[in-house]
Formats: sequence, structure tokens, C-alpha cells
Amino acid sequence: MTQATSIRVSSDPQVQYLLRVGDTALILAQRVAEWTGHAPVLEEDIALANIGLDLLGQARGVLTRAGEIEATIESEGHDEDQLAFLREERDYRNATIAELPRGDFAFTVVRNTMMATFFKLLWTRLLQSTDAELAAVAGKAVKEARYHQQHSVDWLVRLALGTDESKQRVVNALGDLWRFNAELFASDAVDEAAVLSGLGPRWGDLKDEWFGEMSQILAAAQLEAPASTPFLSTGKQGTHSEHMGFILAELQYLQRAYPGGTW
Repeated sequence: MTQATSIRVSSDPQVQYLLRVGDTALILAQRVAEWTGHAPVLEEDIALANIGLDLLGQARGVLTRAGEIEATIESEGHDEDQLAFLREERDYRNATIAELPRGDFAFTVVRNTMMATFFKLLWTRLLQSTDAELAAVAGKAVKEARYHQQHSVDWLVRLALGTDESKQRVVNALGDLWRFNAELFASDAVDEAAVLSGLGPRWGDLKDEWFGEMSQILAAAQLEAPASTPFLSTGKQGTHSEHMGFILAELQYLQRAYPGGTW
């Protein structure tokens, strides 16, 4: 059986910035989609599937734009499918929090709340991008992120103010996930280049607003944020957790086994 050859992507900061956005949405979409057929109630099964599809659509738009910019820099660019399916693990730039295993329902609710709040703030800033294509993607995505946040927050409050067990599961999920937020706001040369070109904001510039919104959400759920730690995950740099290889094995299987296959 012929195996598809892995691609290498431009190291240009604009391309890398877009990969961080697109890959985070892509991998989170894959994790959310794992709830299809397994959610606690039918309505939530459909809701999570739709959230996953929204994230996938956002990833498609951003990865397509990354490939177009890459084509202006290198001899050739890559389309959304090549970028999604044909990179090695080290070349993905998603935040580590997106690749963590699905966990229980409380874990998913907490992660979705944290990430929807982040994406809402990011897409809002990207509406002002000097890249018209990226701004257009943000115009649709910000509306979706607002819904994702509202939906997840409703569940977070419901679980936290529910039974002793549901509250404890939320508390446990917060304890497991909170330390991964530091990576979201760790800025570097890629962010600086994006600010300089007008492509997008430093992710670190969203930190105060994110913490402000999350504090209000946790207060409504009668919860406290866990203490900060010095831990810093490095998925945005291409160094991932042990879980990333497993998710890519599922994500990439068909394209790797049947390269260039069409329906």
C-alpha cells in the first residue's frame, strides 16, 4: 500500500501564527467530535457535534489561508487537507490543552468553556486583521465562539451547582486543566511578527481579558480558580504531550493509507 509523504511547512512567522490558530481549532474539533454518540443526553450529543463542526470550519478557513500565504513565500503552498493530514507531529502548532484526552463530561465542559472564551477574544481581535481573508474567517467564527461560550458556561454552572458528585467532577477538571492556560498566553517572536504586520494580536495580549471573563464565570458557578503554577506546555512550539500521536493516528489514517483519495 502506498503511503503519503509527509510535508514540511514554511517557517515564516505569518504561516506559523496561522497554524497555531488553525491547528488549535482542528485538534479541539477532533476531541469534541469524540463525544458523538456518547454525550449524556441526545440534545447534548447533537450540540457537541455541531460545536466540533464549527471548530473544523474555522480550522479549514485558517489553514487554507496559511497555505495561500505559504505559496507566496515558498515555491509552492499546501491546501487545507495537506496541512491537516500530512504533517509530522512536531510540525503541528496547536496549544497542548486541545490535544488532552476527552475525559468525562465535566472535563469537556470546563475545557470548552476555557477555549471558547479564548477563541471569542481572539476572533474579536482578528476582525481587525490587515489580512482581509483572515478577517472574513473571524467574522463568522466570532459568532460561533460566542455560542460555544454561552453553551459551555450554562453547563458549567449547572454542574457546579448540581449534586456533590457533579461539582466535584468540575473541581477535578479545573485542577487538571487550569495549568495549561499559561501556554495560551505565552508570546514569542511569532506573535511579535503578527503584531508588526497587523496580521493578529499577541496571544498574551488576551490574558487579562480572558482571566476577567473566566473569573466572572467561575464566580457564577461558585468556584475558585486553581492557583497558578510555573508549568508551561509547549504544543505551540511543536513539542506535544504523549496524547498527540494517538489523535493524529486517527485523524490522518485515511489520507495516509489512500493518498489523494477522493469520494
